[in-house]
Amino acid sequence: MAEYSATASSTEIGANFLEKSNSDSQASISSEENTIKANSKNNLLIWRVFSFFIVFSIWELAGRADISIAFPPFSKVLVAFVEMIFSGEFFVAYADSLPPLLTGLFITIIGGVIIGISIGLVRSAEWFIMPLLIIFQTAPVSALIPMLTYIYGISDTSKIVAIVILGMPLVALNSYKGIQATNPSLLEMSKSFLASRLDTILFVILPSAQKMIFAGLRLGISGAFIGIVLAELLITPTGIGDLITYNRFIARYDKMFATIVSILAIAGLTLSLMRVFEDWLFPSEKNS
Repeated sequence: MAEYSATASSTEIGANFLEKSNSDSQASISSEENTIKANSKNNLLIWRVFSFFIVFSIWELAGRADISIAFPPFSKVLVAFVEMIFSGEFFVAYADSLPPLLTGLFITIIGGVIIGISIGLVRSAEWFIMPLLIIFQTAPVSALIPMLTYIYGISDTSKIVAIVILGMPLVALNSYKGIQATNPSLLEMSKSFLASRLDTILFVILPSAQKMIFAGLRLGISGAFIGIVLAELLITPTGIGDLITYNRFIARYDKMFATIVSILAIAGLTLSLMRVFEDWLFPSEKNS
């Protein structure tokens, strides 16, 4: 009896020792993974800052080389950028540009996702809508601007339509590709569990397509910014387009480039926030 108790006690001690060793090893592995992730993020940030430094340095040298009077150095553009912030020129311009941009972006995102999912799930919708999406994706929007002006006149409606034409095909096509790329084994598994069509769409197809859908949303946002600039340059000189056109006419190229930099900065910030939102919404599906 004493030998049995001693054996049981030894077994329990050994099991506890193994459990503690496993937990310690898992904790060390988790700590190492966190350290590696932190180091990779820091290295990525350093490389991004360094790349901006290289680009701005080349810009500064090229601007001081007197290549063209219309190409000022980056330092002058930066000074003009700060001046335009404090003078309120940016705020007035973006107050005109943001309403059609946000409206067009809302239509692009909602309509593009719905269309993309629809043509991915319904074969007849794919045959009917897919050729139109491909045509609008490949069509030169600048050539369509005069037609939009003729139909809708010089108004915000023309800007909104231009934004939708540029952005919606990108969102719809990426959403469609995400639906089509669903793993067939997942679909077979849902059938084996007798899942309904709605449950399969909500719990299998859409989660599988989420990364492609969000990639399409980022492309749609980029297209929306391009669309608003094109519309304001070619349809009516208001907002950001007016700043670019006016400063080009009066040869204030530093302010013209400062306006372009502001557009790139806002677009880049919007896309970065979109990426952060995606990682927060789907923490287990973070993009590498």
